[in-house]
Amino acid sequence: MIDFNEIKNKIIKKNNLYCLCVISIIFFLDRYTKLFILNNFNEHTYYLNNYINLDLVWNTGIGFGLLSSNSSIIYNSITGLIGIILIILVFMIIKSNLIEKILYSIILGGALGNVYDRIAYFAVPDFIDIHYQRFHWFTFNIADIFITIGIFLLIIKEFFLTNEKN
Repeated sequence: MIDFNEIKNKIIKKNNLYCLCVISIIFFLDRYTKLFILNNFNEHTYYLNNYINLDLVWNTGIGFGLLSSNSSIIYNSITGLIGIILIILVFMIIKSNLIEKILYSIILGGALGNVYDRIAYFAVPDFIDIHYQRFHWFTFNIADIFITIGIFLLIIKEFFLTNEKN
């Protein structure tokens, strides 16, 4: 049975407030960059150098445009699944140790930025285009960077750092 008083006490801990700050900073940094791009680069590609362009692309799928579809059933199903994952991330933040809390918070901050866009625009604005000559990587945004960093660091932690339980 779920003890809601225990969950409430864990939420109020100072470490969780730090995580809320991490989540908020990442979310607002993502919102700022997306609004900047939406207001300044709507129909133009801006070439930063030979390897990076800023080019607005609307993504209706998940990361890197996977599962993009014009079907509202698929879109809403993906959005619902992402919502469930966000709830799971919140519970993982509450139950984890400090390092894991921060890593899950980095992921959650980015994910919230993209979910906001899915709800507000029915698509996520991606705008960072990394390329070498004619090869272009998937277009992505700041939220995607933080989600990827969080997942990458979580994997490194699991594989290379000693487990505190042993």
